Amino acid sequence: MNNRNDIFLIVDDEPDMCWALENILRKNGFLSKKASNGQEAIDLVKRHRFRLVFLDAKLPDREGFEVAKEIRELDPSVRIVIVSGYFYRDDVDIKDALAKDLISGFISKPFNNGEILKTIREMYAS
Repeated sequence: MNNRNDIFLIVDDEPDMCWALENILRKNGFLSKKASNGQEAIDLVKRHRFRLVFLDAKLPDREGFEVAKEIRELDPSVRIVIVSGYFYRDDVDIKDALAKDLISGFISKPFNNGEILKTIREMYAS
């Protein structure tokens, strides 16, 4: 499923969320980098090519959708998945972002390992 050169970006201001995602990815053979706010994420996207971004919807310095737009401008091919305890899958903002291809997927918090791996499989299949 994975290419050894693929790197995933985790963007979340909650250290426990970053830790959980990092461990799921590492145990499944994926490399990752992390950012705790939107500006760090943008800086990393400018320096690295990521296969997939797990992006929190609410960050200390800006909204996740704003960060998604900036990431999309820098790298139109990257897949972005919003990970949020604030929004729900049927939320209008999520549906709109999916319809406009701003994001490629959505995972609600709390999540389980299976949801993360399923999302990764779906991103590789498309």
